[in-house]
Amino acid sequence: MMHAGLDLARRLEAAEARIGVACAEAHQRLNAGLEAAVLEVCGGFAIFVGVESPLTHAVGLGMHGAVRADEMDRLEEFYRSRGAAVNVELCPLADPSLVELLGERGYGLTEFNNVLTRSFAALEIAPVETVRPTHADEEPLWTRTVGRGFLEKDDLTPDEMDVGRAIWHMPGSCCYLAFDGGRAAAAGAMAVQGGLATLFADGTVVGFRGAGLQGALIRERVRAAGEEGCDLATASTLPGSVSQRNYERHGFQVAYTKAILAR
Repeated sequence: MMHAGLDLARRLEAAEARIGVACAEAHQRLNAGLEAAVLEVCGGFAIFVGVESPLTHAVGLGMHGAVRADEMDRLEEFYRSRGAAVNVELCPLADPSLVELLGERGYGLTEFNNVLTRSFAALEIAPVETVRPTHADEEPLWTRTVGRGFLEKDDLTPDEMDVGRAIWHMPGSCCYLAFDGGRAAAAGAMAVQGGLATLFADGTVVGFRGAGLQGALIRERVRAAGEEGCDLATASTLPGSVSQRNYERHGFQVAYTKAILAR
């Protein structure tokens, strides 16, 4: 079993932060009027991609030492000036000073997320015929498929489509589609950084759930990551969710649970 210590947590949190920053930068390139922004603060990053966006959050805080009150002031002003709530992902291995500051400032718990990992020891996975990387002209298909899976509806607004488009255009991301009867029925993405493969943006269209498509996406991305020389893969899920069960079925284990706090 892998030891979920500080070194591992730093590696995982840094990778997630880099993905968040890259996604915000992609949003800004696609839609300058959005005024997406990033602030390096508290040892991590505050990311803004719109007031209502699920991508607007602070991640990687307190992973490299104590967090000062004036740093928290900067973080809070970053969001306040943009009319957004402050949402902080708190790693349980972050410096205790961050926990103290969040408590003093009245942050409340809104959600938990499990961070899962698996090593690539003795990895033998055959190619998955129903899953493949997207082609260059499939941005609309991938974006609509992942959006329909996440939001559980067929009609997506331009803003909802933009979330998927930003992932598609994010440097270093590779997008995948899973097919059922020749129809794109599920989607996911992967980013590889320094031997770490982050699997994210999993979404299965409602009418195709229960058919093993997410499992197929997991297997193919892990296989591809192994071919790229990765030593570790990671993903995040809601505790007790179907996604967590699917990842555990494919060799992933919970490394730690993060708290999402808001003010």
